[in-house]
Amino acid sequence: MSDLRTGRRLRVECRPALTAEELDTHYRIRHEVFVTEQQLFSGTDRDAYDTDPDVVHVLAFMNGEAVGTVRLFPLDRADRLWQGDRLAVLRSARIHGLGRPLVRFAVKTAGERDGRVMVAHIQLQNVALFERLGWHKHGDVEVYVGVHHQPMAIDLQAARR
Repeated sequence: MSDLRTGRRLRVECRPALTAEELDTHYRIRHEVFVTEQQLFSGTDRDAYDTDPDVVHVLAFMNGEAVGTVRLFPLDRADRLWQGDRLAVLRSARIHGLGRPLVRFAVKTAGERDGRVMVAHIQLQNVALFERLGWHKHGDVEVYVGVHHQPMAIDLQAARR
């Protein structure tokens, strides 16, 4: 991946947060984006899914610095349905397009864990990005935490091909 401003190569890595320190960093980035900056949540954006052992908390690193997150988890194991959410990139890193590798990593990870379909609720300004990554609209626009979101889905097996 290249820096859009300078053309220099950026080293981007997405991986699950495995240590307590990495998980704290994951939560700190989410807090900065969803609580402090966007004010979508009051106090914390954490919920019951964060304590589920099947949840994958992902960090994105740019040149070794953690700058983004996404969270994914099985919604229905029998139907192999997964959800992705809490996609967040620190304001200072947004120009680099780190949402793309985070979404791709989430899709790949859910597919590798026998997922069939992944769903997400996408803020409207991000719908085009998800469509370019192979997602499709999956229902009508709805309001979540006071903001319009578009339900979207992707076939995980097709995405693996």
